[in-house]
Amino acid sequence: MFNTPLPLLLVWGRDMTVLFNDAYGALAGPAYGRVPGGSVPPVMPPPLAAGGAELERAWDGEAAYAPGRTLVFAGSDGGGHYDLYFTPVRAGDDTVAGVLCALAPAAPVPDAAGADTTGPLRILVVEDNVDSQYLVCEMLRAFGHEADGVGHPDDALARLAAGRYDVLFTDVSLPGMSGVELARQAVAQAPSMRVIFASGYGDTLLRHVEFPYLSLQKPYELDQLQQALDKVAHPLPVRT
Repeated sequence: MFNTPLPLLLVWGRDMTVLFNDAYGALAGPAYGRVPGGSVPPVMPPPLAAGGAELERAWDGEAAYAPGRTLVFAGSDGGGHYDLYFTPVRAGDDTVAGVLCALAPAAPVPDAAGADTTGPLRILVVEDNVDSQYLVCEMLRAFGHEADGVGHPDDALARLAAGRYDVLFTDVSLPGMSGVELARQAVAQAPSMRVIFASGYGDTLLRHVEFPYLSLQKPYELDQLQQALDKVAHPLPVRT
């Protein structure tokens, strides 16, 4: 199964034990598999994060295909655009015991408008829970983006004033200032700023927000975060 020049990952069991062949190891680089310290759980390998929906379909017993996904590996130059193929691997009783993920270089797709492919996003994460802030930043970096984290709105405003960010990813409930007011000031300073809110209260506190945004309900899944990033990589519709 692993004797192939194609990069392969084998996910075994729902506890996500992951095996990979030499081709995948060469692609991912020496940093692959290193787990963050403390009590923070490891992030999912980029192909599994980028094809989260297709991975779930394979767990349900259906072969799935995720074309043209952008993969970036931390500390490696092996990223790029790949087609991902997910195949269920069945046990003797015909239950799905694992999923095989194969990577193949994606054929270039010409852009109708002649625009360049969107590059990594620079994201400011505002979260007063230090463990959650660390985990979100690690996940964003695993997706191939640049991420800085702060815990207080005042620090966030200082960062926004000193550097350029594409996305503000902020908790709604923050000390001293709500995430909504923080985002309002950020958008006033940089109208092109894209905003993602994370909230444990749903959209109740976001009903009167006058600028475009996306929101994630805590606790959110890894594929939901990836989908939100995919959406903010393009212009967002204006909410009314």
